[in-house]
Amino acid sequence: MLPTLRSLTTNRELALQLLTPEEALPAGALDAPIAWVHSSDLADPTPFLSPGQVLLTTGTQFGEQDGDELIGAYVERLSAAGINGLGFGTEVVRAGTPDALVEACRLAGLPAFEVPYRTPFIAVARAAADMAAEERFARRTWTLAAHRAIALAALRPDGLSASLHELSLQLDRWVALFDANGGLDRVFPAEAAAAASAAEDEATRLLRRGNRASSSLAAGGETVSLQTLGRRDRLRGVLAIGGSSELDAAGNEVVTAVIALAGLSLEQGHTLDRAQSSLRSAVLAAWRRGDVELAQSVSREMWGELPESPVCIALLDAPAEKLHSVTEYLEARVAERPGALFFAADPSAGEDRIALVLGRRSLPLLDAVAANFAVHIGVSEPRGASELAGGLTQAEQALARAQDGGPGVSAFSELAQEGVLAYLSTTDAREIGRATLQPLRAHDEAAGSELLHTLRVWLEQNGQFDASAGLLGVHRHTVRARVGLAERLLGRDLSTFRGRAEIWAALLVAGDEPSA
Repeated sequence: MLPTLRSLTTNRELALQLLTPEEALPAGALDAPIAWVHSSDLADPTPFLSPGQVLLTTGTQFGEQDGDELIGAYVERLSAAGINGLGFGTEVVRAGTPDALVEACRLAGLPAFEVPYRTPFIAVARAAADMAAEERFARRTWTLAAHRAIALAALRPDGLSASLHELSLQLDRWVALFDANGGLDRVFPAEAAAAASAAEDEATRLLRRGNRASSSLAAGGETVSLQTLGRRDRLRGVLAIGGSSELDAAGNEVVTAVIALAGLSLEQGHTLDRAQSSLRSAVLAAWRRGDVELAQSVSREMWGELPESPVCIALLDAPAEKLHSVTEYLEARVAERPGALFFAADPSAGEDRIALVLGRRSLPLLDAVAANFAVHIGVSEPRGASELAGGLTQAEQALARAQDGGPGVSAFSELAQEGVLAYLSTTDAREIGRATLQPLRAHDEAAGSELLHTLRVWLEQNGQFDASAGLLGVHRHTVRARVGLAERLLGRDLSTFRGRAEIWAALLVAGDEPSA
């Protein structure tokens, strides 16, 4: 162990005697590590002292006539220099330790002890040095053992998790890994998840800087150190370690090795993930072309059987910041129920699109994904496994409708029930509809008329003037006159089905919904 005043004063061979009662000293004063033992009889040795040292003196700097004030100033200088204790060698210059010196140390909270004549100062310094050497040897031995334990853990199936778990055991601290988005990925031990979550904001801040960096913070009475993982231009996550105190040099050495190991593991994992993603996309492309047998054989070897017919095909939009989390979630679902789900990135539909193929019993999964990750999902009608291309088309049309509202699932079957005109409102036809109706809007704004509203009600009433007049509260001739003026402004013959259908479609896609 590191030398402390407690270990020195309890060493029987040194026969040191503590002069200041422990209860009169600051808490932990006797257990503070001693950096070195120095001896000096200078009146002011502080220029040659460093914090954490212990000073030994024979008192030749004190004259017989020196009073309490001079001795008090001497002790105050030592205390301000941050030394851990003052030892007085007796029977060299004077018998016993001056009472004024002991009292000044007590008042300053500085431990004072007496060194008997038979104990040379060099023996005290050597004892402290031996203890420090033993501590360094013990820590070096621990470091080697910790490295070996972590290296063996890295050889297990989930080497990264095993290594982090072993690091937690070796340090007797919690260890957490945050992913590239700053989300808590895993923590050891598991019951430290709440404490680790307090460091999530700091982990996110480090990742957003885009450079390799480290930081520390105090949270919940603990000291938490954080270090980014990965290359400067390609950060893969953050390693966080929390405990009641900061790590020593040996602990930091072990952590540095694990940081390198974790960074390599995450980089390799990312490369493997990219390869698997590419293979999934290739399977999806083969399946889309109708080569179900090829898609089935590859899927069977890698992830299990493809879902059995009938299947539903879904498309979800996964922005870059959510893509990794969504993919991990889907991977876990595939592992839980092989054959119930297949998913792959669909480059043909856009970089942020993921295609899912699943049986009807697995459809609740889509609601869970939409809720957990706040994404839009479009899903096709059930169809045979060989009809993937048509299902993707339906899913894309349903996704376009879903994106008109908040996150959630939109089914193509619901879109089909609404009809073709309702689908037009999700396309560029909206601008065409507004342009078609612009002459009526312009006239209404300029003349204060109600041509657009009258035309909408008239079309709702199947072109019946009497029914329209009743709803509008005007004479039927007024309705007839307004419709006639609308015909001229629009350049459409509203007595024909085609003319009425075009204007009705324009009203729908432009946002002028029917009132009934």
